[in-house]
Amino acid sequence: MKKLLLILLCLPMIGFGQNVNIPDANFKAYLVGNSLINTNGDAEIQVSEAAAFTGEMWCDNLFISDLTGIEHFSALTDLKCNANQLTSLDVSNNTALDHLRCYDNQLSSLDVSSNTALTDLNCYNNQLTSLDVSNNTAFEFLRCSGNQLTSLDLSNNTALGVL
Repeated sequence: MKKLLLILLCLPMIGFGQNVNIPDANFKAYLVGNSLINTNGDAEIQVSEAAAFTGEMWCDNLFISDLTGIEHFSALTDLKCNANQLTSLDVSNNTALDHLRCYDNQLSSLDVSSNTALTDLNCYNNQLTSLDVSNNTAFEFLRCSGNQLTSLDLSNNTALGVL
């Protein structure tokens, strides 16, 4: 009887609706308010909802300072998070990403090394001192002006347009 009671008490916590940790209130409000992402309409984003989302995320100009939680959106293809207050951005788990617009932030760190499908990167007007795009061989367009870059290696790709 005690085992059955323990199982019944723990059942709701096992596999049902593991939520994505989204500490930034503005980013969470955007995600929760987007019915294409928050498919069940509750006040949280479940890991399953994040993993199932394919397509574009437009969260620009929303005063977001932290995109923690974005790593669960592994099928995300287009991220527009420009004109926020981001200081770092790690999209290494977003391997389906082909367009990234993160310009006009305060980025001092940007990791796109795992984004081999990336064709378009706009990261201008940030505070980047280095940018490793050596794995981004699918590039068609790179705009990285307005940074403090001292290192940019384009030897492994054929970026058609670099600004």
